[in-house]
Amino acid sequence: MSDNIDVFASFFPKDGSASQVKDILTGMIDPTRNEEGCLKYDFYQSGTEKISYHLIETYKGPAALAAHRETAHYKAYRSAIEAFLEKPIAVTVLQAINIKP
Repeated sequence: MSDNIDVFASFFPKDGSASQVKDILTGMIDPTRNEEGCLKYDFYQSGTEKISYHLIETYKGPAALAAHRETAHYKAYRSAIEAFLEKPIAVTVLQAINIKP
């Protein structure tokens, strides 16, 4: 079992707010990928008419995830995105049991 921590986060924009949510999340990509403890930060979209966005993230353990949540870019995104979502961000923190490297 790995010490890495995987995170699956889902974002459901209010009607008419998909582009704002996409812009905020796109702005997180480079700063997060440049964090020392970030191994993966991938951004996805589902749906065409009712769009939702999803992040699949991997960090080098709990300390790296905690450090991510203390960065200025994380705090800025969290305060900016809430107004554009129809429901709270769905975040699931996963610990791998059996994955193929």
